[in-house]
Amino acid sequence: MINTINLKYDIDGEDFTRAGEASAAVKKTLRQLGVKPELIRKIAISLYEGEINMVIHANGGVIEVFISENKVDMVLCDTGKGIENIELAMKEGYSTAPDEVRSLGFGAGMGLSNMKKNSDEMRIESTVDVGTTVFMTVNLE
Repeated sequence: MINTINLKYDIDGEDFTRAGEASAAVKKTLRQLGVKPELIRKIAISLYEGEINMVIHANGGVIEVFISENKVDMVLCDTGKGIENIELAMKEGYSTAPDEVRSLGFGAGMGLSNMKKNSDEMRIESTVDVGTTVFMTVNLE
């Protein structure tokens, strides 16, 4: 049995070149712990999409990951502009990304839906002009 492992990453909202470093670091840790590859993939996709959203929409934030014996909990918290309509934002293809972000190949409107698809549980709390917190869980059993 492993004790809960807590990982914390500060996400720089100005740096697309570093976006993805947190999800890559978590992926490496999970591999070292012997987590099944298909579960690592789900966790890495969920985190990467969230991390990119934090860079695009929220000027960064903080990701916390809690790894226990039977699950991985992820909390992504930002102080960005918030999500006005969560239901609409969850629709595949819906995006509020600016054109300059789209020109970099991001902002296709798949982030939140991919996060939901690849997590066993997902909840979003968002207040306009305050920020957004996304809670995701992937079960390891």
